[in-house]
Amino acid sequence: MKYSFIKDNDWVLIITTFLLAGFGLLMVFSSSYVLAIDKFNNPYHFITRQAVWFLLAIPAFLFFMHFPYRLYRKLAIVIVGLMVVSLILVKTPLGHEVGGAQRWIRIGPLNLQPSEFVKIGIVIYLAHVYSKKQVYIDQFIKGVLPPLVVVAVIFGLIMLQPDLGTATSILMVSLLIVFFSGARFRHLLGLGLVGGGLFATLAITEPYRIRRLTSFTDPFSDQFGDGLQLVNSYIAIAHGGLTGTGLGQSVQKLLYLPEAHTDFILAIVSEELGFLGVIFVLACHGLILFRGVIIGTRCKSPFGSLMAFGIVFQIAIQVIFNVGAVSGLLPITGIPLPLVSNGGSSLLVTLVSIAILANISRNNIRQKRLNQHEDEPLTA
Repeated sequence: MKYSFIKDNDWVLIITTFLLAGFGLLMVFSSSYVLAIDKFNNPYHFITRQAVWFLLAIPAFLFFMHFPYRLYRKLAIVIVGLMVVSLILVKTPLGHEVGGAQRWIRIGPLNLQPSEFVKIGIVIYLAHVYSKKQVYIDQFIKGVLPPLVVVAVIFGLIMLQPDLGTATSILMVSLLIVFFSGARFRHLLGLGLVGGGLFATLAITEPYRIRRLTSFTDPFSDQFGDGLQLVNSYIAIAHGGLTGTGLGQSVQKLLYLPEAHTDFILAIVSEELGFLGVIFVLACHGLILFRGVIIGTRCKSPFGSLMAFGIVFQIAIQVIFNVGAVSGLLPITGIPLPLVSNGGSSLLVTLVSIAILANISRNNIRQKRLNQHEDEPLTA
């Protein structure tokens, strides 16, 4: 039994995940202690909070790694209810505003960001519903549309915060799950056009969103305004070169680069550890995503397979959005780099998501072993 327990775990996935999360703690401290001294007169302010979240996430990871993923089907409706209620609570007196956006709920010393938990909740819900609709997934009204009503409600509640980046990522993940569910191409095309039109409309209705979308094309035209973050990110990347200036030796974290410990932490990684440090981070993310794709492909259950792919898409989209923003290839969306950026809710949800992947993997391995035993010839 003990041998089986050890053997059944996807150790490549688990070790890579905690290696990257540990690296993230190191970089959160390195990138934040100057800001922590300036704002709180305590160099350990941010790293202490992040470390507390990490310690809370470890037992959560172990729990969800062993919690049978099929049971989420029975909890799908409850999960939807919790998502809606938590997003509504953000707009009540329980909500906490930071930087002009009300996206958090304060519980004692901790700030919870419900939209982060929605990222995994919506994956579970859509995987559950679309795995049941396989018989008529080619019918738009009966098969494809109903679950998207829930997605639309979630999208609207997140936009009230407002948080276009997270809302867009959830919309993209939903569309990808619909695609892997086997929906018809014309249905996917129609949904893509509607989603693209909605994004464009929301982007141009707020001046600050237009500035964000346009400033990344020429940040130096307003390098002390809307282009400030990207210009300083460029400087950090250029300063780091191939091998970096050395851990803790960043200049940009000296209050030059805003959000150096959150959205733009990869720029500090690049400055201190160079291109090699960035390659390490992206290689770890790539390995986690690769293992997730393998797990989803090998899973015989449509529900488990869709959930695995949904988790992979969610993490991949966040990585693409974050790296794209830091490098100037995409507009700045405020999406953190999974397992690396400062942010307790993001760290906890990402670790729980990967724990669910690990549970699906355990089930795949055990099912394969059972099938092998059934195929063994009888001996005298």
